Amino acid sequence: MSALHPFRRGLTIPLALGVALVTTGLIPQTASAAVADPAATVNTLIGSTNSGETFPGADTPFGMVQWSPENTRGDQTRTPQPGGYDYNVTRVRGFSLTHMSGTGCAGGAGDVPFLPFPGTVSSSPTADRTDATYASNFAHANETGTAGYYRVGLDSGVNVELSATTRSGAGRFTYPTGKTASLLVRTSNSEVGSSAAQTTIDSGNRVISGSVTSGNFCGYINSIGRRSYYTLYFYAAFDKPFSGTGTWQDGTVTNGSTSSSGGTTYGTDGWPPAGKGSGGFVTFDLSQGQTVGVRVGISYVSLANAKANVDTENPAGTSFDTVRQRAHDAWNAELGRIEITGGSAAQQTTFYTALYHSLLHPNVFSDTNGQYTGMDQRVHSVSGSQHAQYANFSGWDVYRDQLQLVTLLRPDIGADIAQSLFNQASQNNGVWDRWTHNQGGTHVMTGDPGHAAVPSIYAFGGTSFDAAGALTSMVHAATTVTADDRSSTGWNVMVVGERPSLDQYLSLGYVPSNGHAWGGAGETLEDVSADFGISQLAQRLGDATTANQFLNRAQNWKNVFNPGTGYIQQRNSSGAWESFDPASDDGFAEGSAAQYTWMVPFNAKGLFTKMGGTASAITRLDRFFHNTDGSWALSNAGGTHSDLSNEPSIGAPWLYNFAGQPYKTQQTVRQVVTTLWSNGTGGIPGQDDLGAMSSWYVFAAIGVYPLAPGRAELLLSSPLFSQVVVHRGNGVTLTLRATGAATNAPYIQSLQLNGAASTRPWLPESVVRDGGTVDMTLGTTANTSWGSAAADAPPSFDTGATSANVALNKPATADSSCNTNEGPAKAVNGSVSGGNSDKWCSTGASKSWQVDLGSATAVKTITVRHAGAGGESTAWNTRDYDIQASTDGTNWTTIVQARANTANVTTHTVTVTARFLKLNILTAEQSGNNAARIYEFEAYN
Repeated sequence: MSALHPFRRGLTIPLALGVALVTTGLIPQTASAAVADPAATVNTLIGSTNSGETFPGADTPFGMVQWSPENTRGDQTRTPQPGGYDYNVTRVRGFSLTHMSGTGCAGGAGDVPFLPFPGTVSSSPTADRTDATYASNFAHANETGTAGYYRVGLDSGVNVELSATTRSGAGRFTYPTGKTASLLVRTSNSEVGSSAAQTTIDSGNRVISGSVTSGNFCGYINSIGRRSYYTLYFYAAFDKPFSGTGTWQDGTVTNGSTSSSGGTTYGTDGWPPAGKGSGGFVTFDLSQGQTVGVRVGISYVSLANAKANVDTENPAGTSFDTVRQRAHDAWNAELGRIEITGGSAAQQTTFYTALYHSLLHPNVFSDTNGQYTGMDQRVHSVSGSQHAQYANFSGWDVYRDQLQLVTLLRPDIGADIAQSLFNQASQNNGVWDRWTHNQGGTHVMTGDPGHAAVPSIYAFGGTSFDAAGALTSMVHAATTVTADDRSSTGWNVMVVGERPSLDQYLSLGYVPSNGHAWGGAGETLEDVSADFGISQLAQRLGDATTANQFLNRAQNWKNVFNPGTGYIQQRNSSGAWESFDPASDDGFAEGSAAQYTWMVPFNAKGLFTKMGGTASAITRLDRFFHNTDGSWALSNAGGTHSDLSNEPSIGAPWLYNFAGQPYKTQQTVRQVVTTLWSNGTGGIPGQDDLGAMSSWYVFAAIGVYPLAPGRAELLLSSPLFSQVVVHRGNGVTLTLRATGAATNAPYIQSLQLNGAASTRPWLPESVVRDGGTVDMTLGTTANTSWGSAAADAPPSFDTGATSANVALNKPATADSSCNTNEGPAKAVNGSVSGGNSDKWCSTGASKSWQVDLGSATAVKTITVRHAGAGGESTAWNTRDYDIQASTDGTNWTTIVQARANTANVTTHTVTVTARFLKLNILTAEQSGNNAARIYEFEAYN
């Protein structure tokens, strides 16, 4: 989903300095002008069939308001798709103020639907369970969706036009003559219901206002999600007087009433029950014309802020056409940051619509006065260098490319997003929730994507946030086991722990099949990407110790690579491999073993080595992208083949660059771009996942792609367009020119970087940072020698170590134990999840413990897990201790002296060869009390 894809299966601003990525082709092209009005090329209906799950309504870049239709198949409790809209469903029951694009999982807002209705409201709209009365058909011939503007002529005779500012919507409803002009506000009817709603009608001021309390994202999948976590306030001011009012609650309508309340509830299964809910309606005096204008502001803080938002951004007297033009201009400012020349009209529309979808989320969440509601449900204000708080973070999806694209174009917005994520974690007891919706954590999907996302933002130049504070928070979360990490609550889609089975990951070096994650093998791969991200941010901030620690941890993917099968694979906590089918999703979220095995973007060289070498990896990549008859297998081709409609596969086409055959990356990426993507309503091959898939397309169409989380190298394919100029928000300019692109030539023949010939199929981070000029020559025939040398390959990041815990389950002895069930073996059993007795405890005089590794063994790192790591009081963490090493058990050398420790987990870098390791505890507790508690003693080679 980003967004969950339980329904998916089958299945990314100004710059300065000068950078030009230039491509000169074999065949001369006729010079043409850059697209002058990119916003006009956008078709918001692309992706609106049941694949992309996008919404077609009015929005501004990263806007808080997304005013878009809610379609119906005749069930008031369901929308046809999570974005509220399905192109194949031509009946509408309202136009809601908030949406998310391509979430896969229902529950993405859909707050406060407005329905202009040409008739008298004589019964409760909530009683209209099949949407037979208070809804209207429409035809696509009467529908337009473009950047910042949506229009539909309803069969009821009403013409609906919508536009937006960042925090407000502008509506223009033209009613047919001779009919009552009513407007329904279905306040309680968020996409998957509400727990409370309130509506107030103020006839004197021509205002309808109120609030809805909702949440429940994916709640029908697991009961852990069936809760409210945000309240949206709205303030709608109309330019025509009301000639009548009314409200409803459940099945009762009350004419003349001006207030109502009552949510839908979430039923017993996470879906709102039919016949529940409340709202209000008005009829308009149309004596001065058939058109009604409305200005509506929203806020997640207060009604006063909702009013202030609309009064600031769309004050009284502002015409609808002015708002529409400003929205169009705002989109041109952002879309124009990537200036393209060449390509067909269809390619230009596909490209700019993908870029449009890439810039919808995350959303501005703070009000014009800087206030926002945090994850602690308290009101906060942005401060320091932060301009706005952002919300709606589809972590599992967007960490791969969308946030890199946003930050490439707008480093300032990227930095604000990073600060927003850190703010959320700080307000959430230090937990970086992987899928946040407004101010709520939903826990949806897998991994720890915030730890991959923030370092990527920093690498791409979004540095004006509290990076040091964020790093400290991330390290703490990645090393401190919580009760939620040891819980299966919410399994599988919504597991509550930030890092499920973190205790086992830390002790075993992988997440086992019998842990708490949604697939241990896939969770391990997600965790290592997060660890790699932390290592890179630490390195950039000058923290070499943390950088080395987490780079070592990032190699834990090797612990779930089975050399016997050649795949990433499930294994249990005892180390045994599970039964295996490479086409199966056992152990993985929304993908198979064959698809996930390639997901080690920071160490492709190490992966190829594990596979038996580069030649073997190439053969496997060829089989991955092709059927046995040689035809392409890019989507819906089975678990042994790629699925370029979903995130686990989207990095794989770029791996040929590491294998000496970059021409196959160029060929494969071009095939995906030209066959799976189009300018049709089904033109997005899978759920768009808040812009993650569209960002992949944007990068692919301009011929570059981010190497790995926390890095800003760009892998190369070839651009679709004869010229691409990227105007970064920090003043840097990147220019790509491709003369051969006019003939759709996909293959790089030669390349120059800043005037110097290069055979490297990747660009260094300096190109993103400083700008540069790249000249490519493209052709229709592959140049198999270009980029083929081993020295040409993009960087891989390895430590050369397997990071195995060589103390695991080895014989251990001690001076004493507090209880028989707290013996020395408990400190090397690979677990801290067995309760407070899953430790070695001693109150003896010497408090000495040792382990026999069996033979002389190289040890590089020792990790000790103290009382707090097992869920006990941190005041009981070991304060002072020594670690000694011996080859014979008689002669000992002290290799660690730890003093005044307070941490739950301590890690010590050592260089020693030993058979025996001894832990001598000098001061057992912070207070000087007498009980030593060691949950795990781990030694890594």
